[in-house]
Amino acid sequence: MAKDSRPKSAAVRKASTKKGQVTGSGGQGRRKLEGRGPTPKAEDRVYHKAHKNKQLAERAAAKREATRPRTRGSGFGADDAVAGRNAVVEALREGVPAKELHVAADIDSDGRVRESLRFAAERGIRVKEVSRRQLDTTTGDAVHQGVALVLEPYDYAVAEEFLEDALERARKGHIPHQPLMVACDSITDPRNLGAILRASAAFGADGVLIPERRSAGVTATAWKTSAGAAARLPVARAKNLTQAIKEAKEQGYFVLGLDGEGDVDLPGLELAGEPLIIVVGSEGKGLSRLVRENCDQIVSIPISSATESLNASMAVGISLYEIATLRSGGAGRPSRRAEGAN
Repeated sequence: MAKDSRPKSAAVRKASTKKGQVTGSGGQGRRKLEGRGPTPKAEDRVYHKAHKNKQLAERAAAKREATRPRTRGSGFGADDAVAGRNAVVEALREGVPAKELHVAADIDSDGRVRESLRFAAERGIRVKEVSRRQLDTTTGDAVHQGVALVLEPYDYAVAEEFLEDALERARKGHIPHQPLMVACDSITDPRNLGAILRASAAFGADGVLIPERRSAGVTATAWKTSAGAAARLPVARAKNLTQAIKEAKEQGYFVLGLDGEGDVDLPGLELAGEPLIIVVGSEGKGLSRLVRENCDQIVSIPISSATESLNASMAVGISLYEIATLRSGGAGRPSRRAEGAN
């Protein structure tokens, strides 16, 4: 029998150790042949410049949205600008410190616009003609009606100096009463601060004290809510309210905190004739722990059991009225306080 002359390698195929098809190359390169699908957009590729630009744009938009004022239609937009014809006229009439009056180039003038221009001229406030897009930016997209008043930064008094000066004026007889101050603890809404300023001016307080942090400032919204009281009543700012209270007590002040669960009721207040600081907290949280611990007394205002609490500005107004009544011997508010009422 003839011998097979073919090489053994050609005659016998060794069994493959790989799974699947072994004939041809299709089975071995199937994944490569399937492909990766459609090419992603440039902005979706993490290594592409367009992706980085997209991320930067999203962050900038989120920041703008977080800081955009939510006051459309209220008369105020950005914190330093009064928007709207009526609001601008009122602010100028009350003498709100301002640096520029912005008027739209295409504005339809009426009596309010002419009055605003007259007030600005009398007070030496610069009038600037701008586009409506610029007004949108200045007012934070508030309804400006083609006119906005840009305010000067509020000139706060230094708390320690302000409190000491009030005591000195009382000692020298420059004021016929002991100093009466209102301190705001955790009042973060400028509308609440404005209402407190209005109540304080109406019922005879000599000034308002606010902390630098975690507190509303005298912004355009506070000016509006105060109905001009912010122009008549000084506001002092303390770096730390608790420390300012401690120093005030050393100077001779008595500090009274307003709270629903107080040590004494307001009608029975025995310290009315002393130099006083009335501390009011936020409507929700009330007085903070450290401030409460440093008050000489915690005073409650008797209210109906059906009412849970009073608004901060209402509590201030009631307290100041009662103190004024007690100081005048129960005959009503002194004439000085009547003059300051709105």
